[in-house]
Formats: sequence, structure tokens, C-alpha cells
Amino acid sequence: MAIPHAAPGEIFDARPLGGALKNAKSTTLIRAKQLEVIRLVLPAGKQVPEHRAPGEITVLCLEGVIRFSINGDPRTMHAGDMLLLDAGVPHALESLDDASVLVTIHLAHDDKKA
Repeated sequence: MAIPHAAPGEIFDARPLGGALKNAKSTTLIRAKQLEVIRLVLPAGKQVPEHRAPGEITVLCLEGVIRFSINGDPRTMHAGDMLLLDAGVPHALESLDDASVLVTIHLAHDDKKA
């Protein structure tokens, strides 16, 4: 069975999870041709090793506190903080507290291919 994602025009809830955070799982909210939106749920101490995204990304810290490293340079993000990252830039993160973040990925396509 396919995992349901929001359809064009469909309203979905992306608010902080609050008390439900402890039992929540990460989920892809939108998956389209050139866009993916993921709610990443991170228990305190969780680390996501350095990786690269195929397109530009935004990261919005919805709740909690995370350490987001870009090219090994760490910065702390709190609820309400947001950043933009270019495609292919190495990044990693660590949750300093139970947290959830909204990650938007632009999935670039080669328009030259027929």
C-alpha cells in the first residue's frame, strides 16, 4: 500500500507536534515531481550523518533545538529558525532536544533530456 502524501490543493497540518512529539515518526508530507517536504522527527541525541541533497533545501525548526552543520561548521537552530542551503552542500544535524523540523527539497530535473 502506498504511503499517502498531500495532493495539490489539499490542506495538511504542519504545526509543531507538542505532546505528540515523543511518539511521532518522520514522514514525507509532499512528494511531487520537483518538490519533497518531510517532517523529520528527532529524539534528543539523534544524529544524521553528513550527506548532500540533490537540490536546494530549506530547513525550518518547528520545535526543540538542533545543531545543523554546514561543511562542518555547526550552528544551533531553535523553534522558528529557518535556513536555506544550496544543492550538493555537505550538511549534518544532531538533535540537542526532542525536535521536529520541516525539510523542503527542490528535486531538480534536467530539462534538456527529451
